[in-house]
Amino acid sequence: MTAQERGKRISGIAFGAVVGALAGASVAGRRRPGVAPVGASIGGRRRTGATPAGASMGGRRLAGAALAGAALLAATEAVARARQRPGEIPAWWSRVAMSGALAAPAGLLGARLTQAGPVAVGAAAGAVAGALGLRPQKVALGPVVGAAVGAGWRAAAGREAAPAAVAASAVVGFRVVSALLFRDPQVSLLADRVPASQLPFVVPLEARTRYVGTGYVRRLAEALGGTYQPDAADVGIVASLDDLAGPQFDPAAVDPLVREFYEHTTRFRLDIVPRWRPWVRPGYLLYRTLVARPLGQANVPMNQRETVRGVRSRIDTITPEGTDLIGVRGWIRSYADTDEPIYVGIYTTYRHGGRGFVSVGFPVPQGSFTATLLPLPRPGGGLVLTSRSDQPHPGHYLSYVDPATRELTTLAVHGFAEQLDVFTDGGDLRAEHAFSLYGLPFLVLHYTIHRKTVGSVHDDHRPRAGR
Repeated sequence: MTAQERGKRISGIAFGAVVGALAGASVAGRRRPGVAPVGASIGGRRRTGATPAGASMGGRRLAGAALAGAALLAATEAVARARQRPGEIPAWWSRVAMSGALAAPAGLLGARLTQAGPVAVGAAAGAVAGALGLRPQKVALGPVVGAAVGAGWRAAAGREAAPAAVAASAVVGFRVVSALLFRDPQVSLLADRVPASQLPFVVPLEARTRYVGTGYVRRLAEALGGTYQPDAADVGIVASLDDLAGPQFDPAAVDPLVREFYEHTTRFRLDIVPRWRPWVRPGYLLYRTLVARPLGQANVPMNQRETVRGVRSRIDTITPEGTDLIGVRGWIRSYADTDEPIYVGIYTTYRHGGRGFVSVGFPVPQGSFTATLLPLPRPGGGLVLTSRSDQPHPGHYLSYVDPATRELTTLAVHGFAEQLDVFTDGGDLRAEHAFSLYGLPFLVLHYTIHRKTVGSVHDDHRPRAGR
């Protein structure tokens, strides 16, 4: 074991001890200061104050509970980290124990602030745990399991049941039930601090500032070197569809208009009509306000009224020194009136096992979210790019890029899926970009793709109403 690994193990155990101490003290603590638990009375009357002796006993009780919690969770962390192999995350049972311990002080604080009973505390704790699970089914399941656990505590101990214990057991109960119901992993650690060459399906280009924005490729060129070309003329998101040939895809069968769109994307402009499923709108609105707009990335229109502002589409490129081949193709889509970014994606192709793939990297601060897609034919000469495949590489990956070594730590995001379908319809070029989360469709972007008029430079048109 290296000194760095030993230090991480020690710090993890120490953190577990601190969290365990807080959890133990919270479970032993009272709902409201100065109020004795049920059954503590003198002469048939409830005590409303604490004598010095009582305060001393209460202090010793809290200290003992804190020490017990610290010892228990530190031991859990020590065992889990001793059994943890390189490149693995800690064992499931240790993560469940940690999440329950973290919920305990939050449950006590929430009950003190709101005077909520066991059912409400359990439901709130389960709701938070379900929301962190991301899967829509877990979001719905969390408060149900939490409320059931809270009802059990109320039946056993009444309204004065320790809220910290209620919250902790609600979170642990939810984690156990969800593990039994949803056996497929949501997120898994794919690689820990490996060279980018070992993950050819990941785009290893991160944002080096907190804001991505439409100037990302320019800033990237300043860091990487090479010739930067903003709003390049007659450039595509791929150099050639022939790079994608494979057993399931023959580029020669693709309609010439579809091929032209991919190889000469800047000749076209796009009109977008988003179709969101109602169940995802509230969550997306929150994400957009708190994450997408401040980040300057993945800021998809909420409705067609927003697309009336117009959409500008351009490709910025970087050509490395000593070559004429484009090294970086950044497709940037933004609102035409303000240049507020919608998407900033870095498009690459690579080959593996006799097949060609498209990988699109969406830079985020110190990392990248990559969609790797398999090309498939569509009847009539269309092209489908999909992450749904039995091949090992297609999928979605969230990577942290070490700024010093450029090594990648990458998570595979199994529950996210997408499919882009580009085709001709009566001589017109159209596309449908569909997204789903854990098998539940939540968004389809409908594109009508027009050839730019002669002499037009930027795609700053206002789209037509409808599709």
